[in-house]
Amino acid sequence: MPYLLQLVIRLAEGAARLPSQQRARWIAATQHFQMPCGGFRGRSPEPDLYYTAFAVRTLSLLDGWTDSTASAVHHYLTSQLDQQLGMIDLMSLVFAAYTLEAATGHQVFAQADSGWVDRLLAEWERHRGDDGGYGRTMRGAASSTYQTFLILLGYQLLDRPIPRPDEIVRFLRSQRADGGGFLEIRAAKRAGANPTAAAIGALEILDALDDHTRTETVSFLLELADDEGGFRANTRIPLADLLSTFTAAWTLDRLEAAGEVDWERLERYVRSLEVTHGFLGATLDREPDVEYTFYGVAALALRALLAD
Repeated sequence: MPYLLQLVIRLAEGAARLPSQQRARWIAATQHFQMPCGGFRGRSPEPDLYYTAFAVRTLSLLDGWTDSTASAVHHYLTSQLDQQLGMIDLMSLVFAAYTLEAATGHQVFAQADSGWVDRLLAEWERHRGDDGGYGRTMRGAASSTYQTFLILLGYQLLDRPIPRPDEIVRFLRSQRADGGGFLEIRAAKRAGANPTAAAIGALEILDALDDHTRTETVSFLLELADDEGGFRANTRIPLADLLSTFTAAWTLDRLEAAGEVDWERLERYVRSLEVTHGFLGATLDREPDVEYTFYGVAALALRALLAD
């Protein structure tokens, strides 16, 4: 099963253990951002594929779909098939479409012409670098750990073979930082929670995760825990954030180190970021959105799953 769908299904199991009134509140918070066209907005008034993908994921793990909501999202996604989309939007469209199909049965790519997927894969391959990874721009000077992970997720969802996987493994291993963790790009000065989670997920997909990497990664991620109960983006940043908290906790669970997390403190931290219409990204943030609402709900679902 594709990694992204494994994530949603596992988190849905945890979310089902949470009180129904909490789930209903988060469903309503997510739906607050849906636009008349069916897509979801971020912090601007226009619908956005990036935020729509997060909303689809959140509603799926909360079992929050209604026929009308699913039909509206399906309409919005199919309307984007003939648009000129950038790399992030293309990735978001694939993620949203296949998560929607798995959760509701609505098939977005059934509306696409026969060559759409092949053109998409060709576009991805134009972002393949000489170092074996994938960059955010075409033939960029250095590949991105996170972008490489996203494209591997896409290949899985499209059920297409990953080209030259050994080269990707070599790239990912070259991104390891001294002392554990992974860099986002080769020129980065320090490892971070998000690229490290992405690298571990990518190595899992490629069946190339060794014991030494597991051990070093667990140690690195635990260093990012802060006094509030969350996780920081890297060792130089003083405050935790919701994205880093979820990705670090999720990765520690995947590495069979969930027992090293102080889940009670993590839950208090995450709940402290809930406001009307969702979750904030960090304590200094002032406005919720569907991306951080996903991370907040996902972290609490994971905590509920591991509570025993």
